[in-house]
Amino acid sequence: MHDLTLWTFLLLAIAAGAAGWVDAVSGGGGLLQLPALFIALPAGSEVNALATNKFSSFFGTATAARTYVKHLNPDWKTALPMASVAFVFSALGAATAHVVPTEYFGFGILIALVLVWVWTLVNPLMGAVSTMRWGGTRRHYVAAIGVGSAIGFYDGIFGPGTGSFLLIALVSLLGYSFLAASSTAKIVNLGTNAAALLVFGFTGSILWTLGLVMAVSNMAGAYFGARTAIRRGSPFVRFVFLGITALLIFRLAWELWL
Repeated sequence: MHDLTLWTFLLLAIAAGAAGWVDAVSGGGGLLQLPALFIALPAGSEVNALATNKFSSFFGTATAARTYVKHLNPDWKTALPMASVAFVFSALGAATAHVVPTEYFGFGILIALVLVWVWTLVNPLMGAVSTMRWGGTRRHYVAAIGVGSAIGFYDGIFGPGTGSFLLIALVSLLGYSFLAASSTAKIVNLGTNAAALLVFGFTGSILWTLGLVMAVSNMAGAYFGARTAIRRGSPFVRFVFLGITALLIFRLAWELWL
């Protein structure tokens, strides 16, 4: 459908690899991969860019999740219900996106990201170790399902900052360490990505050849990103989270005030 040069394929593959690494560590890989697709594809291909981004990200997220599961012991009793409701609400968000006005979302998300960034910066011990707030109680699972529902719906209807919000909710609300939260977040992200991927797949919007190339690169980046996070621990994940969130804040502010 789109006549892309070999050089463009290569640059997009590099962007996908970097996005996979970032996403596996702290979330926010879409900050790199999606703009690269918007730039590379011709005007009018926005839906193709979104669909191809989700296709590539799904395989990267699956790779990161598998790597975390292999080396850590995720809280499956929390992760699986969250992923399930995130899947349902992501599909619901995607299905209603065209009837819900989202033009004002950007300002609210920008303010929320700034508050999250400042809160994380001034609380250096937050997320250093897991100190579960309601571990094993009904309140813990109700809160987890609430987070999965809200973030799943947001990811389906709008999207930017999903990984950042999910990570900080797991850390600040539920009490996970940054490393444990990152591993749980990948399982939940599989739910949101799978729902969006099904929607885009049925609409025929995925650029399959480009998507497969980017998926392979994203998977490689995700594998090394997850291994790096596991090796270097929560302080490193927190550091990357602050950096990626700052870039996302700058990007949203730039788009809103252009």
